[in-house]
Amino acid sequence: MFRRGVLLLSLLLLTGTVVHADGHVDAISIDGPIGPAYANYVPESIRQAEADHANALLITIDTPGGLDLSMRTIVKAIEDAKLPVISFIYPSGSRAASAGVFIVMASDVAAMAPGTNIGAAHPVTLGQKLGKEMETKVTNDAVAYIRSIALQKGRNAVWAGQAVSQSVSIPADQAVRIHVVDFTASTIPQLLDEISGRTISKPSGEYVLHTRNAVVRQLPMSLREKLLMVISDPNIAYIFMIIGMWGIFFELASPGAIIPGVIGALSLILAFVSFQTIPVNYAGILLIILSIILFILEVKIVSHGMLAVGGIASFVLGSLLLFDTSSASYSVSWKLIATAAVLTALFFIVALGLALKVRFKKPQTGREGLIGQAGSVKEVHHDKIKVFLDGAYWDAYSEDKTIKSGDKVIVETIESGMQLKVKKEV
Repeated sequence: MFRRGVLLLSLLLLTGTVVHADGHVDAISIDGPIGPAYANYVPESIRQAEADHANALLITIDTPGGLDLSMRTIVKAIEDAKLPVISFIYPSGSRAASAGVFIVMASDVAAMAPGTNIGAAHPVTLGQKLGKEMETKVTNDAVAYIRSIALQKGRNAVWAGQAVSQSVSIPADQAVRIHVVDFTASTIPQLLDEISGRTISKPSGEYVLHTRNAVVRQLPMSLREKLLMVISDPNIAYIFMIIGMWGIFFELASPGAIIPGVIGALSLILAFVSFQTIPVNYAGILLIILSIILFILEVKIVSHGMLAVGGIASFVLGSLLLFDTSSASYSVSWKLIATAAVLTALFFIVALGLALKVRFKKPQTGREGLIGQAGSVKEVHHDKIKVFLDGAYWDAYSEDKTIKSGDKVIVETIESGMQLKVKKEV
């Protein structure tokens, strides 16, 4: 019996099974507002970790919250995962607020680094204002949802409900003490050492974690997810919209320029793609479109600047209403709005000034260009005068009967039949 044990141990050592018994853990990060990019990234990472036969998927979290639909997609993926999902609010100074609380609660193992906090999960509606009754319904639905998640995972369901209804937030040590999360850890290796050997219940059965000394492998975002992450930023969407607006205006003001029109059209398309991934207030979009119309009309119609003033006011108001500024997750920077408003105002003031300059500038060519020019009288025959002007001879007449050959005259008007009315140059 002893010999058989020694032989088995030797075989295990030769195959390297003992050395690599802990395998690997796949890891991803949620760092920022939770939106469509993460709603695609997290479920895809879970599928990849399952295909890689990872011992678990580790999600490090630092988020102010995000979209309800994206959060529910992530929670469902975690609950349906065939392998354990570990959430870790990390590093120190990080937080899991709003939608992040739901994700932590849904994880099979939840941990926090010292100096982190969790809570403030009251739902915030973006792009619309709800009545008191509807807001109560939304809040009650969120409370019931997070309580069911907490009860399923054996966590503090009472506090979970308060995090939604009362926006309470607590630090790491208190979260462990009242069973909101499982424990605290300062580093990822410490976290993996702490959870090794735990038994996790999954829909597919019991799962024993073997994470001590496990290799941690980062799963990067795909190019599509990175693009979604970029265009889901309200500030980026706002910049796309401004560039698009300027480009389209340039093209309409100077037809045939082509390049401004192409850049403007592409920018507007990207802006509207962004608007599909983040909640927007369509009243804000309509006000900004109105501002473009007013700016264009200012160039076409003499309003002495009133249309331009209305366009600037409409632009600023639309910018303020475009996204819900009460949410830090999905709002445009006030500095960006102010900068865009000033630059847009300057841009259209300069454009308006140039348009007015051209409008009131004396014509240099054609019939109108002759008015005010000086010529010389070549001959006078009764009431008919022959004037040499602009390299050609012109028929003319004048009310001044003292004009004689050799005099200098000024063109007053052009009569029908291309006859000039002139007066003696003083």
